Amino acid sequence: MAQTKETKSVAIATDPPFIQRLFSTGEFAWLWLIARIWLGYQWFIAGEHKVTDPKWMDSGVALKGFWTSATVIPASGKAPIVFDWYRDFLKFLLDSGSYVWFAKLIAVGEMLIGIALIVGAFVGVAAFLGSFLNWNFMMAGSASTNPLLFAVATFLVLAWKAAGHWGADRWLLPAIGTPWGPGKVFGNGKQKAPIRPQEQGTS
Repeated sequence: MAQTKETKSVAIATDPPFIQRLFSTGEFAWLWLIARIWLGYQWFIAGEHKVTDPKWMDSGVALKGFWTSATVIPASGKAPIVFDWYRDFLKFLLDSGSYVWFAKLIAVGEMLIGIALIVGAFVGVAAFLGSFLNWNFMMAGSASTNPLLFAVATFLVLAWKAAGHWGADRWLLPAIGTPWGPGKVFGNGKQKAPIRPQEQGTS
């Protein structure tokens, strides 16, 4: 008796046309240019004062002080850190003296994120790393401007195909491509990079 194979159709929801134009084409590249330069500047100046400060680049005591105050459980009121597992994680880093090298990583990382965003190089990756730093700062109880920076970075991650259209990504992404779609360099010039935003309203 012959067996029949049933194929199941999968319903795939598509984005509204405006969302496609906003995040996947070059039409709103001007908007992402403004957002990424502003965000990049915030990260650059945040890292700039750290890389010239011995408390960050030599001893790491600046980060040690931040972690120490974040992990304190006050006698009354709320503790800066809500989740016990994250407090335990920071205590482990404190006890192991990891603040010495971690402070350097944060200082240099902030500057590199800022530079990458300003010049428009690998915007999606840079914005994701920036949002990850924001998330950690918020988890440690530091609000400040982190929620706003996190929100802008999230939008840049969503717009990774178009956010660097007016920047280095205009050439980097077609040349290098992605892990799932190699560009001209890693595809031996045979594959057309699938990640350059469509030209709509931009030159």
